[in-house]
Amino acid sequence: MTEFVPLRPLTALWIRPTTAADLPAIAALYNQELRAHDRIFRSTEKPVAEFEQELIRKAATGHPHLVAEAADGFLGFATYGLFRDNDGYRYTMEHTILLPEAAQGRGVGRQLMQALEDHARAQRVETMVAAISGSNAAAQAFHARLGYVETGRMPGTGWKNGVWLDLVLMQKRL
Repeated sequence: MTEFVPLRPLTALWIRPTTAADLPAIAALYNQELRAHDRIFRSTEKPVAEFEQELIRKAATGHPHLVAEAADGFLGFATYGLFRDNDGYRYTMEHTILLPEAAQGRGVGRQLMQALEDHARAQRVETMVAAISGSNAAAQAFHARLGYVETGRMPGTGWKNGVWLDLVLMQKRL
């Protein structure tokens, strides 16, 4: 299993495009989160091959897939894609950001989101959407600090481990 960087002040942080070499660390983080919490509405682990296909799709559509790293290792990833497939939503994107607990509270998430939002603005995206588990108060607070507002709460939308889960939608006009 991939070991993540322990909590300490960052002296240098790099945000860069994801490469195939990053995918095992991304899959390990994603699957660890999937097993440990109800924040991902999926019950089966996501293999590296699925992340490879996602990276190919992102490249083909011009949507970014970014990683954050420090000199001593991987600190998380973020990406965005279409909110919905219909062309009427072409200026609205939904993002994903995932950091190990050791990287949280160190400015990593804020810098990843800044890079995503800068890219989105350059592509004339008007609105960024976050779909967050109702039980993930930390993610909701993080997004609120970045200027996202709650625009919807969908009770009992997800099902995982025998429990119905709420979905909170937050958005930010870019």
